[in-house]
Amino acid sequence: MSPTSPASPASPGNPHGATRRLTTAQALVAFLARQYTERDGRRQRLISATWGIFGHGNVAGIGQALVEAASGGPAGPTHGNGATQGNGHTPGLAHRMPYLQGRNEQAMVHAAVGYARQAGRLSAHAVTTSIGPGATNLVTGAALATINRLPVLLLPGDTFATRPADPVLQQLEVPYAGDVSVNDCLRPVSRYFDRITRPEALIPAALQAMRVLADPAETGAVTLALPQDVQAEAYDWPEEFFAERDWHIRRPGPDTAELEAAVRAVRSARRPLIVAGGGVRHSGAEETLAAFTAATRIPVASTQAGKGALRHDHPADVGGIGHTGTATADELARTADLVIGVGTRFSDFTTASGTLFAGPAVRFLHLNITAFDAHKLAALPLVADARAGLEALTTALAGRGYRVDPAYETEYTGAKEVWEERVEASFAAPAPTARPTQTQVLGLLDALVTEDDILINAAGSLPGDLHKLWRTRSRDQYHVEYGYSCMGYEIPAAIGVLLATGAHGHPDRPHRPVWALVGDGTYLMNPTEIVTAVQENLPLKLLILQNHGYASIGGLSESVGAERFGTAYRHRDADGGFTGPPLPVDLAANAASLGMRVLRATTVDDLRKALTEARDAQGPTCVYVETETPDTVSGPPPAQAWWDVPVAETASRPAAVKAREEYDRQVAARRRHL
Repeated sequence: MSPTSPASPASPGNPHGATRRLTTAQALVAFLARQYTERDGRRQRLISATWGIFGHGNVAGIGQALVEAASGGPAGPTHGNGATQGNGHTPGLAHRMPYLQGRNEQAMVHAAVGYARQAGRLSAHAVTTSIGPGATNLVTGAALATINRLPVLLLPGDTFATRPADPVLQQLEVPYAGDVSVNDCLRPVSRYFDRITRPEALIPAALQAMRVLADPAETGAVTLALPQDVQAEAYDWPEEFFAERDWHIRRPGPDTAELEAAVRAVRSARRPLIVAGGGVRHSGAEETLAAFTAATRIPVASTQAGKGALRHDHPADVGGIGHTGTATADELARTADLVIGVGTRFSDFTTASGTLFAGPAVRFLHLNITAFDAHKLAALPLVADARAGLEALTTALAGRGYRVDPAYETEYTGAKEVWEERVEASFAAPAPTARPTQTQVLGLLDALVTEDDILINAAGSLPGDLHKLWRTRSRDQYHVEYGYSCMGYEIPAAIGVLLATGAHGHPDRPHRPVWALVGDGTYLMNPTEIVTAVQENLPLKLLILQNHGYASIGGLSESVGAERFGTAYRHRDADGGFTGPPLPVDLAANAASLGMRVLRATTVDDLRKALTEARDAQGPTCVYVETETPDTVSGPPPAQAWWDVPVAETASRPAAVKAREEYDRQVAARRRHL
């Protein structure tokens, strides 16, 4: 019976209502197309598209279902008389499931994550793969999504539930357990996992999956493993399963007692400091944070995920915090008596591995939607949505006369001006015919962009330079994935962001410039989705900085006594090391071979023109530049706080011995906040 055929009269699972006979895959796709989120009166599709690469584990199931869904079927509810209703729309059009073709399974998840972040976690994508390598390639992307608290639905194919042949192609045989497959690798990196071994088991599992995706305190990667035989098996589904559902994104307010304790802590603080994390952005709390700082004059430092919570030129913004932070923010952190975390996980980069918050009597107040994060560092917890919590705290403090001492405000605004001079020095371009350093490349980009531009980065030396130096102009301009710091995230994530900003399918509509910034090491990890950008004619701006190796890890290697071993992209020398000439790798030619228009720049003047041309381009465009090694004037400021990377306790080489001495000195400053 076809998906739009008359409904069966009844079934054991639905004795009184109408049913519709569909395969499990068809039912899942039809269900997903009817799920919505709602927050603050705004309603949108929860799963707005599905990425896929097909193989024997999903081509005949999810693949076939997507073919039908792309044309509007399975359509609206089918009633006992066989009529199909589209809820006031043309039948089926409102419930189509768009399909996006990827080239690498990990990259498809990255694209979905980029989309979800740009969509404010209110909308997400699904990703379907075959069994075997296709499924295990999801693991890295799933970990990234869950660590960053961003929703993505994973639909990997799985081995036969009925086991007609054992083993089947790509099946992992586990001698002690017959119900284990490679998909079980996804369990620890998923916020919800289920294996659908019977069609009817999909109903509770699908509802639980949507609950987790839409829950701001639980969201992350959600996995529904789909045995390939079950995908194609038909079942009489209750029509209620296909009704439109709205998943309300709640804004829980703070507990009264916790709020009163928070007010007392703020009022007693002389040197408070706010640390704004990604939760500010996910909650849409930027204006509320600005109102709170206007009332209290408390300075705001930001994590990588929180940068942009305030514009760079806001008086209270003191820049990034932690190992890659500004001197202004880190000095304030060292002398703070109250650290107010808002939507942050307080990772080791933020706390400088437990060495940054050095005040002998420092206390912590954590406003977070998850109790798990709110209790970190033995903090006073304020468990609430970031916007709701800040509104409540602002109201509770109003009329009680709290505002930081004017001398403290003068101190941090003056320090911010001094740091801005260091930014200017780092960004200052040399002669027009010179080759730019990496920070000078950022300076040229800084001079070009407006608040419309979005910058995407994830790994290498760029996140540190960006966190310290970039002047963020809008709440969503700064998109640096540093929870997992995954090389290869940038290009697919930029595609996801472009989809979320509406650049897809509207070539004549003005678009927001979206820049993927990558070094050569990151580019080589995952350039495949350039093909997707070309296929969809997405106006991706790819900026490749060629520095012939892993610059960030090279610097770290040197600092811990590993002597930059294995970090350069060079020919071997006579002693077997990697100090020979740079490898003759032409990444610009590679990008061009994948279909991108490429603009090569060799000088500052070339680069300025190429960036301007790329920003105006309507199709995917790459700017390629080989960077100069920074000198002491134009290089980025050094780290303003420590980061714990253990150094060999015993070694024969002088570099490691010296590095261990420095490590022992730094680690002595670490403390546990209890």
